[in-house]
Amino acid sequence: QLQLVESGGGLVQPGESLTLSCAASGFGVNVYSIGWFRQAPGKEREGVGCISRNGLITNYANSVEGRVTIFRNNGQSTTYLQMNTLIPDDTAVYYCAADTLNYGCSVRGEEYRYWGQGTQVTVSS
Repeated sequence: QLQLVESGGGLVQPGESLTLSCAASGFGVNVYSIGWFRQAPGKEREGVGCISRNGLITNYANSVEGRVTIFRNNGQSTTYLQMNTLIPDDTAVYYCAADTLNYGCSVRGEEYRYWGQGTQVTVSS
């Protein structure tokens, strides 16, 4: 059973940066692609971006393209979501998810079986 734990959320001001972590534990963690998602109050879950199991392929949602970078350290079984120039619309609970995809990665939540508990990010002055 794969377990995911997100951390690094908090309250930041507009324009600031924040890096979230997704620590994975369980057998064979490095064979999993990782997706990052977020859900704001009253809104549907949104895919933020994803990274393939070898870290060579990343995809980002149009809403965050250019402000977000996803990278992973397979030696530490940890994936990161670096967010720059944060805006109030980035306020949400952020989740990481994992699964053994046959292709690079996906920003579709239904592609993933394993989910973390989420970490809150609030962007406000």
